Amino acid sequence: MQTDPAFKQMLLSYCQQVDAALERWLPLPQGPEARLQEAMRYSVIGGGGKRVRPVLVYAAGAALQVPPQQLDGIACAVEIIHAYSLIHDDLPAMDNDDLRRGRPTCHIAYDEATAILAGDALQALAFGILATDSHLTCPAQTRLDMIRLLAEASGSLGMAGGQAIDLAAVGKSISLQELENMHRLKTGALIRASVLLGAMSSPEASAATLAKLDTYSRCVGLAFQIHDDILDVVADTATLGKPQGSDMQQNKPTYPALLGLDGARKLAQQQHQQALAALEGLDSRADTLRQLSAYIVERGL
Repeated sequence: MQTDPAFKQMLLSYCQQVDAALERWLPLPQGPEARLQEAMRYSVIGGGGKRVRPVLVYAAGAALQVPPQQLDGIACAVEIIHAYSLIHDDLPAMDNDDLRRGRPTCHIAYDEATAILAGDALQALAFGILATDSHLTCPAQTRLDMIRLLAEASGSLGMAGGQAIDLAAVGKSISLQELENMHRLKTGALIRASVLLGAMSSPEASAATLAKLDTYSRCVGLAFQIHDDILDVVADTATLGKPQGSDMQQNKPTYPALLGLDGARKLAQQQHQQALAALEGLDSRADTLRQLSAYIVERGL
């Protein structure tokens, strides 16, 4: 993949910005809660991560002229929710993974009980950030709407519900429509929330613009998961940061399993093109969103 240098620098800048904000929001290990707080920081800050969701927050805000500093809290909240979900997904009762971002998963590095509590504490922290962030200059009702959106994206009608469907589908044959519904919840809901939360922070966010970004985010969220499924087949463990072929070993339904690699690649590109089409009418300030859609279906290759 040939990444435009300016876009690459923009990604790096956004990643550095959210990392600095995460350092401020995550509690420092001290007192009797120190081990728990260490596990929280280990899972969010340690080992890096692509920071796709925070970058989408910043890019959506930039499309509507929101200063990045006003978006730091939102960017942290979505990344912290993502980190909590990874901790719990990796647990023995779920995906039972030992490796995440090239390092031992939280329950391996610490212990299972600490990992569960770290996920619980991170989820609470994310909503606390949205509720109290003083840099988030928007009306109280908008802040409440943001909290509601993130809650829906995280709960039984979003990420958690998608994971439940995923666990129930192991070893079973499901249709393409059922697979798409599962991933629109498990992966897509938080990606959608990231885009919309960034946009909602702008007083200039019209209903028409939010509708465009909603469609964009749904397409990008699905493309992200399709490409993840492809990478699980074609990339190595070093690139993935987790065991290669783990989905296949666990007999999980995936896009390559249903459509073949070529079919999965074609579907990912279709979603990318639909995402671009959704942004028609938005000016060059939305170019980072356009580039992110391409990056999502080409990363790791």
